[in-house]
Order: sequence, then C-alpha cells, then structure tokens
Amino acid sequence: MNNSKIALYGFNNLTKTLSFNIYDVNFAKSEKERKNYLAYIDEQYNAERLTKILCDVTDIIGAHVLNIAKQDYDPQGASVTVLISEDPIEENFVDPTCNLGMGVFNESQTVVAHLDKSHVTVHSYPEYHPDHAISTFRVDIDVSTCGTISPLNALDYLISCFDSDIITIDYRVRGFTRDIDRKKHFIDHKITSIQQYINKDTLKNYDAVDINVYQSNIFHTKMMVNNIELQNYLYNVDKDELKPVVRREITNALYKEMIEIFSGSNIYEDSVND
Repeated sequence: MNNSKIALYGFNNLTKTLSFNIYDVNFAKSEKERKNYLAYIDEQYNAERLTKILCDVTDIIGAHVLNIAKQDYDPQGASVTVLISEDPIEENFVDPTCNLGMGVFNESQTVVAHLDKSHVTVHSYPEYHPDHAISTFRVDIDVSTCGTISPLNALDYLISCFDSDIITIDYRVRGFTRDIDRKKHFIDHKITSIQQYINKDTLKNYDAVDINVYQSNIFHTKMMVNNIELQNYLYNVDKDELKPVVRREITNALYKEMIEIFSGSNIYEDSVND
C-alpha cells in the first residue's frame, strides 16, 4: 500500500470493505464419517476461536474493540460480530452496553464486533448432502473500516487461519473524502489487484483469477488450490488402504466439487454419490 498520506479536510469518510470467503472440502464416505467430520470442524472453529481470530484482525489493522457478540448454532455453525474503533476511546465515553471484548470467550460460536467507525464479522457454515460423499465447510468474514485503517492488511493472516481449498475475496471502497483544497478523493491508496496483499509463497499454491472494476473501486479475486494431496481430504482413512482406481475416483470427485464452487455454477450433470 502507498504510505504517502493525503492532507485531508476533516475526517476520512472513505469506507473500505473486505469480504473474505473460504471453502474447505473433505471426502467422508459414510454418513457417520460425514457427521464426525462436521463435528470436528464445528469444534475446531467454534465461537471462541473465531473470536480470537477477529480480535487478532482488529490488532493487525490497528483498531480497538468496542463490543463483541457471538453465537454457536445447533446443529453446527457459529457467528461473531466485533464493533471496533480506529482510535482508543476512553472508558467514560464508551456506551455502557458495550463489553470492550471482556468476558466473551468460552460462551458461544457466533461473534460480532462493533467499531466506532467499523466492524468485523464471521459466520461459519458446515454442510453435507446425505447422499453425497463430499462435505464442505465455509467461512465468511467481513471487515469494514473507515478512516485511515485498511482491512487489506489482515488478508494474509486470515488465509493462514483456515484450510482453504477455494477462496473468494471482494474489496470495495465507497464514499469520498476531501483534501485541504476541498478536492474529492474516492480512494486514498493505490491498488491494482487484491493479490498484491497476499504472500507470494501462498499464491504459488493456488490458481488465481481477478475480476476488477477499477472505475468503481471494486476488486474481486478467486483462488482455487492447484494441487490435491488426497490424504489431506480423507477423514479417518489412509489413502494407501484404497485401490488406485478408488483414489482416482475420489480425487476426480474433489476436483469437480471445487471447480463448481470456484466457478459458481453446476458444471457436471452427474452428482458424485457414494
């Protein structure tokens, strides 16, 4: 990001929003295996851990927590919302209904954080089809800020927090701010691609595509893992115990699932069943 600052007239009114969406795909043949996998995922990414991730994001972008709300869901899934502020706020100015992030761990799986100018949210969606051998875990994270702080600074950290087979990222800048000469500025930093903010070693593991609308300050990147190591996608099964033809069938099924999620369309007519 360009570190040169614009001399502003008043407050920076630009709103910068990062929407980060990941899918983790897994092969579990029996219904019991699928349920066990989802139970494992649900425990791994419960509200307590998701809350910590959002609080880390808040620290990375240089913001301060005002309030956290979270919830675990039955049978699975969680949400968290965090309200944040760009600058520290003295306690006597904080709304008494806000918890400043205190005492919110070990309770639920949904978290919402509120900021004075910004917020961070996360929702998890474990799912499987009863007649399908592939299960999918999805996480949606939104980081919305205004002022000088940027959600892009947390992107590498977010990717590292999850086993991500498919990643879709949206970044949008809305509104305008004025410099001391009253000239409007509709963006306050240089960006040509979201990929600029992703570690190069991470990018090597993915096929990435950009769809950007520069005149509207809209940036979109899709990423799909470019190599499937089958053992990483089997739940409580050793791939060496499977016949070569079965390993190929499972690998093809995983690729088909990922390609459809990546493309956002139903490409293959025949579902891959047990």
